[in-house]
Amino acid sequence: MDKHPLPQGKLWLVGAGPGDPDLLTLRAARLLESADLIVHDGLVGAGVLALIPPHVERISVAKQRSRHTMKQEAINALLIRETRAGRQVVRLKGGDPFIFGRGGEELDAARDAGIACEVVPGITAAAGCAAQAGLPLTHREDASAVSFVAGQCKNLTDQDWSGLAGHGRTLVIYMGLATASAIADKLIADGVSPGLPVAVIERGTTADARVLRTLLTDLGDLVARERVASPALIVVGKVAARADALDCLGAPGLIASWKDMACDS
Repeated sequence: MDKHPLPQGKLWLVGAGPGDPDLLTLRAARLLESADLIVHDGLVGAGVLALIPPHVERISVAKQRSRHTMKQEAINALLIRETRAGRQVVRLKGGDPFIFGRGGEELDAARDAGIACEVVPGITAAAGCAAQAGLPLTHREDASAVSFVAGQCKNLTDQDWSGLAGHGRTLVIYMGLATASAIADKLIADGVSPGLPVAVIERGTTADARVLRTLLTDLGDLVARERVASPALIVVGKVAARADALDCLGAPGLIASWKDMACDS
């Protein structure tokens, strides 16, 4: 019998919120102080990372489009190995771990490995960025339902988004910059009005946030001509017209006709 068992480690899947460190939960902030190791994504805000004490080890597993520093399987293995070694491991994710954060996969891996794991929710980008922009995702007059989708996925045209955008609905698209033109074409082909308002929120909740507003037909062109950079969210729906945003419709001559169409959507 082992007379010196390893100390009990634990894995925490922690949401870092949308960027502003003031939006970090109290529980998340306490865990940053007490962790032995923090494994963080690239979308975690610099202000949040600055809260990590110097003595706490950190490992970046930042991912970029078509280029990952570490595959998900390797991340899972790292988390399990370090937790089994008796360490308090914080897996720090931008936004909320369970909203396009692959937290579910990491929780499954932890359960399969038999290690203790707890999830600490965070303010997801859609809620945080929309709030900063003064954009209500639901509104008594405009939208009684909201949906989140990932725009950066294979076979986009084969995805079933029917009923997610249009009258009475708000569609929030994560990771959609690279496919913005295809997204607009897809929605219009599915019957969504080309004149439906759209807002693009770039670097939301940070000091250099930018909010741009246009119409669905202009979405792809807007992203290109304004050189919108990741991270950014796309919000499609009548509520987007309520955002505190710069109106950037590229073809002014179309404003009246498209807005009339939007009113009928």
